Order: sequence, then structure tokens, then C-alpha cells
Amino acid sequence: MDGEQGVRGGGSPRRWRHGPPWWRSADGEGQDARWPWPSTLLVTFFVLGGSNYAAHQQVGERAALDPFARALLVIGSGLLLWRHRRPVLVVFGTAAAAMLYLGAGYPYGPVFLPVALACFGAVVAGHRKAAWSALGMLWAGHVMVAHWLYQWLPPSGDSAAPWGQEGVIAAWVVAVVAVAELARTRREQWARERAERARAAQRRADEERLRIARELHDVLAHSISVINVQAGVGLALLDTDPEQARTALSTIKAASKEALGEVRQVLDTLRTPGDAPRAPAPGLDRLPELVSQAAGAGLTVEVEGTAPVLPPGADLAAFRIVQEALTNVVRHSGSRHARVRLDHDADALRLRIDDDGPATGADAGGSGNGLAGMRERAAALGGTIEAGPRPEGGFRVLAVLPLKVKAKEDDR
Repeated sequence: MDGEQGVRGGGSPRRWRHGPPWWRSADGEGQDARWPWPSTLLVTFFVLGGSNYAAHQQVGERAALDPFARALLVIGSGLLLWRHRRPVLVVFGTAAAAMLYLGAGYPYGPVFLPVALACFGAVVAGHRKAAWSALGMLWAGHVMVAHWLYQWLPPSGDSAAPWGQEGVIAAWVVAVVAVAELARTRREQWARERAERARAAQRRADEERLRIARELHDVLAHSISVINVQAGVGLALLDTDPEQARTALSTIKAASKEALGEVRQVLDTLRTPGDAPRAPAPGLDRLPELVSQAAGAGLTVEVEGTAPVLPPGADLAAFRIVQEALTNVVRHSGSRHARVRLDHDADALRLRIDDDGPATGADAGGSGNGLAGMRERAAALGGTIEAGPRPEGGFRVLAVLPLKVKAKEDDR
């Protein structure tokens, strides 16, 4: 099955993940046990180097970098180590470190980068309110420092920042949140697509399992019914009529050979999925062969009408329905005579299988599995099955199969 799982020969199934690793941080399955050391070190070196360069460009305008400033930069960047495990703590911690850095009058530079990355991770992980609150706190703190508290904070002699600068910072905040929201939306879309692929794969597996179960039931039920009847005949005539017993044994051999061939064909489709079957699937062109097998089981079958040209799926379904109905007559009816009538128009094929009864057991007309399989075959093609006792006695199976089968939409 495509997509979501698959290792053969045992072991736990492997789940294929889509998208970058940090997109899986809130999956439940995506809590990465590894610490993001490489990316955190890279950000830390970039922030330190960029802030050092910015300090040289802003000499006399902002306070010089000192050990406390570098400690704040290292703390703000180092908190990113926990961004997958504690996204809320990290986004507030980086925002607080940046606010202290700016409040101390240190140079502007890449100090906002850890805040942006922490906000991005928090939004993607689903903590949107925390990310928005942290950015709002940082922006509000910057407004207070730049327009009211600057008189009492370093550097000395600093003046109020222009209000246009606040518009730039607000635009930066909006851009960070917008990109994070876009990433979160895309991540959720990938998660939905992954879940849908898993459900589609499960549906295909269930449909294939039911199809194989129907095929094996229909093949084995019919053949074993013939073998059972002929084995009884052979045992009864073994001493009195050896020639007739030999004929019964020959019928058993032919029925078992055919059953083995059809079972092997079903199993081959499991061993080589996607390959074309080695032998064509049976259809109504093999109806005379089915009548002959029924005759070997002591059942006389009268066929009326001719079958039209059918699509392969409908042809197989029609054959299996007739096969199962005749098998049920052999197993559950006291009648040794059955009638198969084929009728069709431009839209549908109608199959009617009658016997005169009476029923020989509690399962008149067939077992629950056989009738359920016939109904499933008909329903898969958009057709119907009616099965029940006839008013005049016996049992009737009436199947209506459309001649034009609508293709199912592909599972996505």
C-alpha cells in the first residue's frame, strides 16, 4: 500500500513523514529527542557577530557592548535549544532577553532573530496566543523605552525615537506572524493529507481483503460441495458399482484441480501485486462448464437466454453469483433441478436462478456468507440482489447488474 506504512517480514511499521523535521514538533509523534544544537549554535554566532558589527556602526549613538550585553545575546539565542520542547517558555524568554537588551541601550542588530524563530516555532506548534502575546509585549516594551523611559535609561543624552520606526517594527511583527501562520496552515494541511492517505490505504486494504475472501469462498464452496456429493456417491457405490464410483472419483479429481488452480490464481495476485493475472478471470462464457460441474454433483441445470458482452468486473461477478446460487441449491435444497435465466436490455443484465425446493436445512437458500458475498459483488457494480423463498415453493435469487459500470474515483 502506498504511503503511510510498510515494512515486510515483521517489525514495527515505518511511518513516512512529510515536510521539514521542525514541522512535526506538535504531532505527538514529532517530539524530536535530539537537541537542535547545530542550528542554535549557528544562530548564536550570527547574533553575536552581527551585533558586534552593528555596535561599530552605532558608536556614540548606543551603549557599547559589554559582558552583560553579550550574556543577554547568548541567553536569547541559547533558549532556542528548547524551542521544540518548551515553545511557550522559549518565545517569552527570547522576547524578555531582547527587551532587556534594548532597554539597556545596546545597539540595534540581529537581536530580534531569536525572537522571530521562537515565535515561528510557537505558532507552528499551535501556541498562537503565546506567540502573539510575546511579540506584543516586546513591541509595547520597545515603545515605552523609545518614547518615555529613554530619559532614565542608557545611553545618556539619548533622544526619543521617531514614531515611523515603530511602524517598521510593527510591520516586522506582522510579517513574522504571517509567515508563521502560513507555515502552521501548511503543516495542518500536510497532516490532513497524510491522515487521508492512511484512511485511503486502509480502505483499499479492506476492499482487497473482502474481495479475496469472496473469491476464496465462491471457489472453495462450489468445488467442495461437488467433492462432498461425489465422495458420498463414491462411498455408496464402491462395492456395488465400482465403475460409477470411479466416475465419482474422476469428478472429484477434476473439481479439486480446478479449485486449486483458481485458489493459486488468487494467491498469485497477493504475491505479485500490480501484475496482470496469469489466467483470465472466469465469466459467463464458462457457464456450460459450470452446468457440467453441477451435473457431476447430481444437479440438472436448465439455462435460458444468452449473456451480452460484459465488462470484466461484471462478467466475473455474474459468473460468481450463478456459481454461488447453484452451490446453495446443491447444499441446501432437496431439488435436483435448477433453472438459470439470463435477460438483458441496453442498461442491465438480469440473472434469475430458481429451484423447486424444499430446503434441506436451516440455511434455506444458502449460508449468510454466500448471500452476503453476492450482495457485495452486486453493490460494488451498482447492482442489486434479491434472494428469498418463492411463493410456489423453492428458492429464487434475482440479480440485476448494470452493463455500464461507473469507475470509482481514485483514493487520494
